[in-house]
Amino acid sequence: MQNNYQSNPILDKLPEHLRQFIKPQNYEEYSAIDQAVWRYVMRKNVGYLGKVAHASYLEGLQKTGISINNIPNMYGMNRILEEIGWAAVAVDGFIPPSAFMEFQAYNVLVIASDIRQLENIEYTPAPDIIHEGAGHAPIIANPEYAEYLRRFGEIGCKAISSKKDYELYEAVRHLSIIKEAPNTPEDEIKKAENLIENLQQNMGKPSEMALIRNLHWWTVEYGLIGTVDSPKIYGAGLLSSIGESAWCMTNEVEKISYSKIAAHTAFDITKPQPQLFVTPDFSFLSQVLEEFANTMALRTGGLSGVQKLINAAEIGTIELSTGLQISGNFISVLEDKGNPIFFQTAGPTALSYRNQELIGQGINQHYSGFGSPVGKLKGINIAIEDMSPRDLKAYNIFEGELISLEFEGDITVKGKIITGTRNLQGEIILITLKNCVVTHLGKVLFNSEEELYNMAIGEKIVSAFNGPADLSSFNRVTHKVKTTTHKIKKTTKQLKLEDLYQQVRDFREGKNKTVSRNKVFNEIQENYPNDWLLSVELYELAMDSNTIEFATSIATHLENIKLNNPKVKHLIDDGITLVQDQSKNKKA
Repeated sequence: MQNNYQSNPILDKLPEHLRQFIKPQNYEEYSAIDQAVWRYVMRKNVGYLGKVAHASYLEGLQKTGISINNIPNMYGMNRILEEIGWAAVAVDGFIPPSAFMEFQAYNVLVIASDIRQLENIEYTPAPDIIHEGAGHAPIIANPEYAEYLRRFGEIGCKAISSKKDYELYEAVRHLSIIKEAPNTPEDEIKKAENLIENLQQNMGKPSEMALIRNLHWWTVEYGLIGTVDSPKIYGAGLLSSIGESAWCMTNEVEKISYSKIAAHTAFDITKPQPQLFVTPDFSFLSQVLEEFANTMALRTGGLSGVQKLINAAEIGTIELSTGLQISGNFISVLEDKGNPIFFQTAGPTALSYRNQELIGQGINQHYSGFGSPVGKLKGINIAIEDMSPRDLKAYNIFEGELISLEFEGDITVKGKIITGTRNLQGEIILITLKNCVVTHLGKVLFNSEEELYNMAIGEKIVSAFNGPADLSSFNRVTHKVKTTTHKIKKTTKQLKLEDLYQQVRDFREGKNKTVSRNKVFNEIQENYPNDWLLSVELYELAMDSNTIEFATSIATHLENIKLNNPKVKHLIDDGITLVQDQSKNKKA
């Protein structure tokens, strides 16, 4: 796959199935209005968040090279992030949760490179560069939090999903796109919101992915730190929302001590959060994460682990007590007294040991599925993997023997042993047989005839997790999305407004001091009477140059906008306050 991004040693380690989500940032596509939106949010946030955010936030802005005045260029960010062992890539909106978390496991931030529209300057349900770049990036400069994020990704990408999880992901992605797109009919948005609500009410028992996604939401996205009575902000969703960052500090939002209960607390991405969780410190986040991981099939395995993989209908892996790993689409499991006694996959399957595919045991060998008994032999206390060479010979389990092995749960394997495969500890992990028949209570489960049959050896299933053991075993570069983020077709009038923003930007940055600010202001009044942000920027320039009469005219115009559109009153007031505070600081 040809790279559509500038790589570095951290990104070079990404597997192909993650690289498929990366897209170029295309920095030149950001308009002057986009830059103004970034600048307004960052100026307001930094001033406010300096008081309510965790100390790591302001420190991280400097360490990660996040500028207040310019949308970050990801290539520049990567040069700085590399110094703290991280990297960033651009993606198109929401990507599947497992992929998002796997990027984190590789110390890579995924950044939705689009930026919210001016109409959604306070909050957007769509991930954007303000949320990702200004929210996530600064906090990872804190080493303890960065390790939590990496570890979360490492564990989270192994969480098993359900079939309905992907439906919900697509529905949320679709809603986030149409809510951010201009001129989307309200009935279309309502229809998308109703679909999500219906899916959420009919998800059934939450999957591991659903639960760990909750943990991610209440920590990485919307986490508070400190005490319930005096918390600070560290969650990216709050750090990047000029509305919620203030609202979350009020008594309107319930503050709860963080614990594993957060995994069972659902959230609504389309609305402000009614409660937030407060962790005492970053190390406690890792403690709760490990407590949750102890409940996952990744660590518990067993019958329920296989059943979760069957419900997921995606490539997953079980690991036996010998360390043998079977990766594929699991379709059935037989049980006896609550224990799995036989499992079956369908389609391409690979066998691995220590996350490395065994030679000759890949999908070309097991192209139509794989099934095997699991457990101990009936009436024999010692498991096959624990048998010494003398034990194996005593039970006729050696090369060239015709055998009939009866497992607990009435699984019987008959055939001629050809060879055995051992792990590094000398335990047998596979027995290869010829002319093999596998039955359960007389029903034939497998008949190899002339084909060789590989029987997995393991007393127990000790782990079950999402994805293949060896990432190279399967071709997973198959991601297709049903919806993509909208690229707005701009009118001549919109392009002219962008040009006015660019003129003001060039004047402020000293690139073109011949720009007539009065002429720009007159054109705004005449052709764009409802645009408030550029007027705020002109007011800033007027105050900086001490042209009070011009500043007064702009302030009067902004007052008229507030009367005609009360929804933006607080945004205008905040912009004016920023300018006035800046002016006072300069005089001081």
